Amino acid sequence: MICPTCREVMIVVEQDKIELDHCPNCLGVWFDAGELELMLGKMGLDSGALSLAQINELPDAETTEKKRRCPICGRKMSKRNIGKEPEVLIDVCPWGDGLWFDGGEVHQIIEQFAKKASSKAGSEERVLSFLGDTFKAEK
Repeated sequence: MICPTCREVMIVVEQDKIELDHCPNCLGVWFDAGELELMLGKMGLDSGALSLAQINELPDAETTEKKRRCPICGRKMSKRNIGKEPEVLIDVCPWGDGLWFDGGEVHQIIEQFAKKASSKAGSEERVLSFLGDTFKAEK
């Protein structure tokens, strides 16, 4: 699969039987439909607010960032803000193919969900263990 940001070839990263497409060049991550919810569920976190259908119902984000093309269907993706404090701008295929996170954005969203679920024993540790350093952006 070709990265929608830098046009480099992405690699497949498998974690807990979930295959994600990761760009080693720009550190972006592609989630096929259902993979984000599956990943959050396997970490014991509530995935309800991050379903592809629900994200597609959010209003378009106001941004000057260039629209990217879906690596599956090739059509322009929509920009959506998800999460809170800070909101994270992601690219969403409005035809339901999946979600694109720029480098570091997956980590930001997972950290937000882990903080919400911190009452569950070890949830933040499970999240960070699941992600490792793969999806952190380099500073």
